[in-house]
Amino acid sequence: MAHPLIPDFEPIKLALFGKCPKCREGTIFREGFTLDIREHCENCGLNLGEHDCGDGPAVFLIFILGFLLVPAALYLEFTFFPPLWVHMVLWGSIALGATLGSLRPLKAYIIALQYKHDVGALKK
Repeated sequence: MAHPLIPDFEPIKLALFGKCPKCREGTIFREGFTLDIREHCENCGLNLGEHDCGDGPAVFLIFILGFLLVPAALYLEFTFFPPLWVHMVLWGSIALGATLGSLRPLKAYIIALQYKHDVGALKK
């Protein structure tokens, strides 16, 4: 049993690579850069098709990126006074890159946590 003060990094490792939470070998996403979940793990057969994390990953990402990017944009504005187009290009590309780069691992993380805690259709 894990120590209560030491975090469990296993769901984070699984999420970064999009691996199945049961066998830790198969991938949970369909081929390509997509957010579609497979019906079953290709390695162990875990039923992933009934999984529904809804808008959870997107909502978490909106809050996290808003918390990080808005103060950074305000700091840039009131320190260097750049033109408006600099803000649009800089923060637009940072927000787009951060969203595309972290939405898939965040969705996989929620799936791994649901499996770990026996939630819904992902029961062991």
